[in-house]
Amino acid sequence: MVAPSTPAEPRPFLVIRPPRKWAPFNLRELWQFRDLLVRFARRDLTLRYRQTALGVIWVVLQPLLAAGALAFVFGSVAGLSSNGVPYFAFAFAGMLAWNAFSGVLTRMSGSLVGNAQLVSKTFFPRLVLPLSSLGSVLVDFGVSMVMMVVIWPLAGVAPGMSLLTLPIWLVAVLLLSSGFGLLAAALMVPYRDVQYVMPVATQLLLFVSPVGYALSHVPHSARFIYELNPLTGLLEGFRWSLLDIGHLGPFTTIWAFACSAAIFAVGAFAFAHMERRFADVI
Repeated sequence: MVAPSTPAEPRPFLVIRPPRKWAPFNLRELWQFRDLLVRFARRDLTLRYRQTALGVIWVVLQPLLAAGALAFVFGSVAGLSSNGVPYFAFAFAGMLAWNAFSGVLTRMSGSLVGNAQLVSKTFFPRLVLPLSSLGSVLVDFGVSMVMMVVIWPLAGVAPGMSLLTLPIWLVAVLLLSSGFGLLAAALMVPYRDVQYVMPVATQLLLFVSPVGYALSHVPHSARFIYELNPLTGLLEGFRWSLLDIGHLGPFTTIWAFACSAAIFAVGAFAFAHMERRFADVI
């Protein structure tokens, strides 16, 4: 008599294993959760301007007001040169790069702590939360670029072929800010002090980066130190691509791109290394 065969156990739909200690991004897993990434990006964009009187107009007002303040302080009060273009257009071009950098850094750094309930109780790639903030930053950048197109004829500026390099500079800025943002987001989970350090550090970085002034105005004795800041080369490159002014030194440019890639790699691996402890300590 043959014993009845037992039915085979169903294979699990998903097996959750802790990531390796120094694992890079799991791009396949991110692709599987792409719908969640898009949903988080939409939620971030919607919540930012819900219950605000001016709504999306703030996206236009913020860079305009900031560029106006920088133009008044550095152009009118300090009397600095803007390389032959109106100082407002000069400052607005710098604010485009700075807002993209600071926007990604600020939103990424608080993405895990701001969604603590999701991190502690729901399984999904934690990287989805910081990466979802890129969507709203790119929307803000697109709106600001429309304003830049309006400013060009008003300021008597005709962009040249250098405008074709703008996506390259934008990617470098996003890599640099994402690297810092991922590192700050991972550190903020066990060390909440980071949320108090970030605004101060960002404000100091604004003053020591040539956002409202050109690198040529920095004294020669301090210029090399300024060039060690990767934002210096990226800001100069942004202005060169948008206004076709300035001179890009080979060291400053190569250093800026190299630092952007290196800092992104450091932030990504640090995030992956600390990810397995997020749900326990958040």
